[in-house]
Amino acid sequence: MHSDFQQFLQDAEDHYLQNAEIAEFKQHVSTLEQRLQTYELLRENELEIWQPVADQLSETCPNESNQRQEKVLQHWISALRYGAMAMLMNRPEFLKYRLLEWLTDVVQAHQLVDLEYQLSQLLEARLKEILTAQQWNLIQPYFVQTQQILMGTEHITAG
Repeated sequence: MHSDFQQFLQDAEDHYLQNAEIAEFKQHVSTLEQRLQTYELLRENELEIWQPVADQLSETCPNESNQRQEKVLQHWISALRYGAMAMLMNRPEFLKYRLLEWLTDVVQAHQLVDLEYQLSQLLEARLKEILTAQQWNLIQPYFVQTQQILMGTEHITAG
């Protein structure tokens, strides 16, 4: 987020911004406002997002222990929070370096990939119910990044 505006501020130190620069600056501000609204919606509706996902996970995976289901829910709750922050800052590397590098090893070590995948599908469906298409488009790259890293498919690009 900082780098989005830093160049504009540096340019404005030695000259007034030109019309094209002002238009680009306005676009950055508008996008930041949309990201902030999406972040707030995710934060304010956390329980409404996660309770149905948790209930569906229990129904879909009745043979999985409660402990494994809770572990996967904790992973994705953290991942969504960090993804929302990365989206707000417009910094995909934040998500990778702050959360997913250590979480990937935990998922692999506990052999949770299948359960993680199942939860990701339920969460994606729930987010698409809660978010507008525009909001989903803002968070989706971070959601896909999380899926790819957690499931060991980081080399696959989103389609």
